[in-house]
Order: sequence, then C-alpha cells, then structure tokens
Amino acid sequence: MNIRHNLRFLLLWPTFSLLLLTGCWSNLEIEDLGIVSGLALDIATESPIEEELKKQGGGYSKKDLITSTYQIATPSSSSEQDSKGGSSNQKPYKNISETGDSLIQSVREISLRRDAPPIGHHLKVIVINEELVRSYSLEQLLDFPLRDNDFRPSCLVLISKGQASKALESTDTTEIPAFRLIGIVDNEYRTSRILPPLSLAKLTSKMQSGSSFLLQNVISSRGEVKFAGAAIIEGKTKMLLGFLNEEELDGLTWLTGKGKGGLVKTFNVETKQPILYEVESMNSKITPHVKGSNISFDVNIESEGRISENWVTSESTPMKTFIKTAEKSTEEEVNRLVNLVIKKMQEDYQVDVAGFGNQIRIKHPKLWEDIKKDWDKTFSEVQINFTVNITITDFGTSEISR
Repeated sequence: MNIRHNLRFLLLWPTFSLLLLTGCWSNLEIEDLGIVSGLALDIATESPIEEELKKQGGGYSKKDLITSTYQIATPSSSSEQDSKGGSSNQKPYKNISETGDSLIQSVREISLRRDAPPIGHHLKVIVINEELVRSYSLEQLLDFPLRDNDFRPSCLVLISKGQASKALESTDTTEIPAFRLIGIVDNEYRTSRILPPLSLAKLTSKMQSGSSFLLQNVISSRGEVKFAGAAIIEGKTKMLLGFLNEEELDGLTWLTGKGKGGLVKTFNVETKQPILYEVESMNSKITPHVKGSNISFDVNIESEGRISENWVTSESTPMKTFIKTAEKSTEEEVNRLVNLVIKKMQEDYQVDVAGFGNQIRIKHPKLWEDIKKDWDKTFSEVQINFTVNITITDFGTSEISR
C-alpha cells in the first residue's frame, strides 16, 4: 500500500507544482520600455519642444549648460512590415534630447514627453563632446552615470570632435548607432589605431589614480563615424588637454605593445612602390633606470608579421635581400611613429599616457611616492631610448626560409 501511495504521489507532484508557479507579476512588454542604448553629451542647444516651451513662458528652473541625447531602441512590430514582407523604413531607434544643468533631471524631464520613460540597464556607450570636457571635468559629467545603478559599468566612454549626438545617428535603417560604435571596438585585432576599450568601471580607477590617460576619439559626418585618434585627459583636472592624431596613436600602440593587429606601410627605395607589413604579434618592454635623481627608460619593441601586399614587381633582388630590406624599412617607419608620439607627450603636452610612471611605481615604489604628484612634469624631461626589431615570418602564403 505504501508503495502504491508513494507512486501516486510522485505522479501527481508535477501537477501540484504547476499550481505554485506565479509567473511575473510586474512584467512589462519590451515595446513599453524606453531602453537607452546610447547617451551623448554636448554643449547646450535647445530642442524645438524646449524652444516652444520658453515661448509659452513655461519650463523649470535650470541653467542651459548640457544637452543630453538619449538613444532609445524602438523594436519594430509586425504591423510595420510592408505587404511584401520587407522591413519598414522606420529606424530602429529614436534620439531624444533635453537641455539643462543636471543629467538626472534631464532624464526625468523626458518622462514628461514619452509614455515609456528611459531606462539605462542596457546602455552601451557614452559619447562626450570635446568642448564639454574642456569646460567640465569627467568627474562632474559622469557623476550621475557612476552613481546610478541603472547604468551599466561596462558601457564604453568615447570623446567626440564635433557634436557628440551626431555619433548616434546613421543613414542605415537597419542598425542602432550605439551598437555600431561597440562593434567598431571589436575590430582592434585589425588595426593599431583602436585603443583598448575604456568602460565606466575602468574609467573610475583611471580617475582615482591621478594619472593622465587616453579616451578613444570618434568623428562623425552625414551618418558615418570613424575612430580617429585619441583624447588626452589630464590626470589632475580630469579635463581634456588635447588629442593624439591617428599616426600618433599608432606610435603609442607600438610604444606600449598593446596592439592586437595592424599594418605598417613603407615604400621600396628603388621603385617607390608600397610594401605592406601586417602585424601578427607585438610586444614592448619598458625598463626604468634610476641613478640618484636621474630617471631614464629603455624600451624594447618587437614584432613578427607578414608581407600582405607588395607592389614591387622587380625580380632582380633575391628574396632574402628583399625581406631584409623590408624589415629595415618597417623598423624605420615604426621608429618614426614612436618618435612622433614621444615628442607629442614630452614637448607638446608634457604628459605621460604611455604608462612609464606605472613602471616606476612597480619597480621603485618609494621613489614613486615622492614624484607621483608632479610626474607629468618630471616625465617631460626624462631620457627615453628605444629599439625596434621587426621579423617577417612569411611572404603572403609562402613561408620564408632563413
């Protein structure tokens, strides 16, 4: 009897369990949520609705300092599909701007204009206009996103030359621009001109360290964007100091050895035709030397790669000789790029954004405590010696025997 009773209980238990499942009491459909995928911060410019509000004598007490633009994803429904089954021409996002002196207040104001208030749980990227970072520190501009747990600490932070909200626009009706920016970051294995991504979480530690650092710069035009160089953020003020152009950022990547890929273009001395070296590996070792009050650095840069494109058609030069010549010309070009960025750091901006100070901190911690407050100034006067060693391992699909 007990066996029968137990068996009946086991058979009926799944049915009883279903009665205990309550489901989601407070669920909301995705179409009813204002999912923010991107945020752009610009110098104040009023939107049409704000201008109209002022004409009517309305509005709340504020200073017009910052225009925040929220990119809200708008998933298309089946009703937006055309009769042939194709997709609608409606963009899968909507950009909404609000001007004021507080980011959280701007978010609340948008709740007066939309039935679905914006939520930042899925924020992917924050783009900040260069003029804004010259006027206010990153600590001020990002205080709200850093405090509010609605914002993802993993979201990317970029600087924009020109209007930041333009980076959240696209002529492609199938893409969300914030996702496009994140996708470009994933291409760092293809080029040496993309910085390692700097998220809100990593940015916090950068600002707390007091050291100067870089943020990726993005430029925009007619719905297109491009990562072009980097913004220099001064460690003490947390404000924009200047920019590295694309070549200088290329040189910095070689100097730090943090590149995952890239190309170096040189020209054959005799024919003036281009030769393209493709990076397969890149390493850099920075070694500090301290003698009394004198500080210097040795940097050893090494790379292995391949010749991916060669316009030199002459067959008179032996392969080994050609490879040696190509290695030397590539080394000379990398030397030029590294010299460019060292000059920019030491002479133009007097700032260390390559991590030389971190090597002093690791290997000479007591000295670092004495000099860290004025490290950028000290760095501008130190001697930096570097060597570059390029090894070409194959020539297209052909391996090279040495």
